[in-house]
Formats: sequence, C-alpha cells, structure tokens
Amino acid sequence: MSEVKLLREGDTFLFVSDHKTSKRGPGRREKDKVFYNPAMDLSRDFSVLMAQWFVNAQDKKVKILDGLASCGARGLRIGNEVEGDFEIIINDWDEKAYDLIKRGIEFNKISNARASCKNFHVVTSEEKFDFIDIDPFGTPVPYLDSAIRGLKSGGIIAFTATDTATLCGVYPKTCIRRYFAIPFHSWMMHEIGLRILIGYACREAAKHDRGIDVLLSHSTDHYMRVFLRIWKGAKKAENSLDNVKKVNLLPYVNRNVEIGPIWTGKLHSTEVLQSLKKIAEEKKLSKKKEVEKLLKRMIEEVDMPLFFYKTDVISSELSKSPPKLSRIIKLLKEEGYRASRTQFADNAFKTDAPREVIYRLFMDL
Repeated sequence: MSEVKLLREGDTFLFVSDHKTSKRGPGRREKDKVFYNPAMDLSRDFSVLMAQWFVNAQDKKVKILDGLASCGARGLRIGNEVEGDFEIIINDWDEKAYDLIKRGIEFNKISNARASCKNFHVVTSEEKFDFIDIDPFGTPVPYLDSAIRGLKSGGIIAFTATDTATLCGVYPKTCIRRYFAIPFHSWMMHEIGLRILIGYACREAAKHDRGIDVLLSHSTDHYMRVFLRIWKGAKKAENSLDNVKKVNLLPYVNRNVEIGPIWTGKLHSTEVLQSLKKIAEEKKLSKKKEVEKLLKRMIEEVDMPLFFYKTDVISSELSKSPPKLSRIIKLLKEEGYRASRTQFADNAFKTDAPREVIYRLFMDL
C-alpha cells in the first residue's frame, strides 16, 4: 500500500493515503491509493448531525451502514462522534480501504463499529439497516435500488451525487438516460438538478411500494446531498409520487421550457432542521460556521415555492445595477409577498411574487 498519514477531521482521527488533495472540488482517484476527499468534510458533518438526530429519536438500537466507505471517514466519524445506542458497519470492497477502516476503528477505540469488505449490493441483501449512507464517486443511481431494499421502514437513506454537470444540464442526454428527466442549464440549474435527483429517488422507492419524506437536501460546491426517510406502503408511494411532475419554466425564464420530472415538494423538514441546529451547537464539527450558515438558509427557504431569482441576472436583463438583496426581500414583504434568501446562491432569493412584480420593484430602485 502507498504511504499512509494520520489526520483529524471533526473529533475523529483518520488514516488516509498520502496523496495530493484539495479543499475544494470532487477530488481524484490515484492508482493504488485509497480515495479521500477533504473537501467533503461539510458533507460528513451533516452525516454526523443526521445520525445523531435519528439515534435520539429512536427507542431501540439503531443499525447504520456506511456502504461505500473508502478510507472510512464518514463511518468513523459517525461511530466516534454520535452518542447513543447504535452500531455501524463501515464497508468498502477494496482491501486497502478495509485495512484503513480497521486501523481507524482501533485507533479511535470505537467499540460499536465493524469493518466490512464486501460488495455493497451483497451487504444490503444480507442485512437490514435503519440508516444507510452512500457516497459514491459520481452518480448514486447504481446503488439506490439496493439501498432502498436493504432499509427498514422508517429508516433513512443518505446519498451524494457528484455528477452535477449531468444534473445541471451540461450533458442533457446523459441526464435523460441516467435519471429519466430533462434538465435545464441556467442560473437555477442547481435547484433543478437537486429536484431531479430527489424525484429519481422517489420513483425508485415507489417501485418497491415505498414513499419518501425529504429531511434535508443541499447543493454545495461540486456535489449534491440528500437525506430521505423511507416508509413502506403503496399509498405512501402514491402520495410521494404526486410531488414528482414535469414543470414549465415560463413564469421564471419568460419562454416555454419544460423540465423534469422533478420533485416539487419541500426540500427539507422544518422540524429536522431545527433539531440539527441545536445538535450542531454541541458538536465539534469540521466546518461548524458553514454548517450553521447552511442550516440558517435552509430554515429560511423551507416553506418557499419552487425555484429562485438572482439579482445579477435580473439587473442584467433590465440594464440596472444590482440592488442589495436585503432591500429586495424587504420590498417584496412590504407588498404582501413571501420572500427569503436561499441556499443556492448568495445573491439569490425565493418569493411567491409574480415575475412582473419583481421586475417592477427592480425598476423602481
């Protein structure tokens, strides 16, 4: 095996292959080295928070699977940083990764963790879990079906997608082939892509007569991340599918563009977000400030309608200088509309105001 170094993330020590890394971007695989991407520490922070929320909410022992663990960073952090009655299986099919996982479990003295070296699909066919986390290199599509079948009713599936160029419409044919949905490459592409991803997962769950609740979802840097609670029942599946639709973007882009099918329901649960906010205050996280900022944006946008507007895009169309975002939000509220900031861009806002009202306010400033 290549040289290994020891580093700390959150409150956990990790053994990782000594290779070039970056604090941003998707990272890259190197031959004979176990993959580790430090840029995903925010994502792993949220896994710790969500696992803690879920364990707190149960009156039984929780069984967690980190199914595509690589060096085990996510699973080790959950095992070491989450308190309560649970066990975690940290799995990767690569023997070099398996060795690093075992070293991490031993070094951090995690008594409720077990290393595994099996194909993900085998693991989910042999055991049932309450919480399954999958963080693949690229798309989660090949793994979602097995994850859904390996989950107990009321359990959580967390998954990452790093094929954001596909979901955001850079490669529309790939998106149609992979997710059976039409994307749209525009300023709102990250929300559209996130909703395509959730919509696909909803349809995958429905194949097995299961419905979904979206607990939390976000698009950050090079990846998208989703936490779903899955419930057994044909009626629950049908109710969830009612939120998966094709959408015409005419009200937003002033031309006929049909996208989807996408998830048109909420992107988060208010109750879960508020709980995570409290849990985050007590945890030693790798990106605490970023976590708190993202949670704040999610709480603001949770009850807002589909899609958003960007001040620079509207200002460019109207040949005006971009106004302060806080000023636009204040004016929209004064006119009786709902308005908030959003996670998708620092200069973006969501509102239920018609397009013509928004443009009038911009012109009046």
